[in-house]
Amino acid sequence: MAMAWVWTLMAVFSVVCGAASGRMPAVAEAALEGAAAAVELCVALAGSLCLWMGLMELLERCGLAGKLAHLLRPLLRQLLPRAAQEEETLSALSANMSANLLGLGNAATPMGIRAARRMAASCGGTASDELCRLVVLNTASIQLLPTTVASVRAACGSAAPFDILGAVWTSSLLSVTAGLLAARLLQAIWRH
Repeated sequence: MAMAWVWTLMAVFSVVCGAASGRMPAVAEAALEGAAAAVELCVALAGSLCLWMGLMELLERCGLAGKLAHLLRPLLRQLLPRAAQEEETLSALSANMSANLLGLGNAATPMGIRAARRMAASCGGTASDELCRLVVLNTASIQLLPTTVASVRAACGSAAPFDILGAVWTSSLLSVTAGLLAARLLQAIWRH
C-alpha cells in the first residue's frame, strides 16, 4: 500500500513539474513511450515465464523436482527442525526451496505460503524463529538459475542473458548467509 502512494506521488510530481515548466507535451510523450515499453516487456516476459514454468512442470512430472526436494530435506531439517517434523510442511518447504533454486519465484510462492501458513498455525499469533528464518530463506533465496532476471535481460536485448551466473551465485549465497546469521543473532539477543 505504501508503494502505491510513492508511485502516485512521483507521477503527480512529474505532471506538476511538467506543467510548471511548460513541457506537458514532453511529459505526455514520455508517459506513452513508457507504457508501450512496459507492454513490450510484459509480453516478452510472459513467454519466458511460460517456458520456465513449463520446465518446472516437466521436472515435477518426471520426478526430478521431487529428487531435488529430497536432497534439500536434510538441510531443511537443520534449519527448520520443528517444521520439518510435519511431512506436509516439509514437502511444501522442499518444493519451495527447489523452485527458488531454479529461479522460479512465481512457482515457489504458493508452496512458501502453504508452508508459512502451516508453520504459523502453531505460533499463536506471533511469528516463530523458524517462520522468520523461512521468510529470510525466501527473501534472499539462493538461485542456481536466475531465470526471471535472465528473461528480463533477454527481453531487453542481451546477447548473453545468463552471463550473470557468477554474480548471482555469489550475491545470493552471501545474502542468505547474512540473513540467517542475523536471524540467529537476533534470536539469541531476543531470548535474553
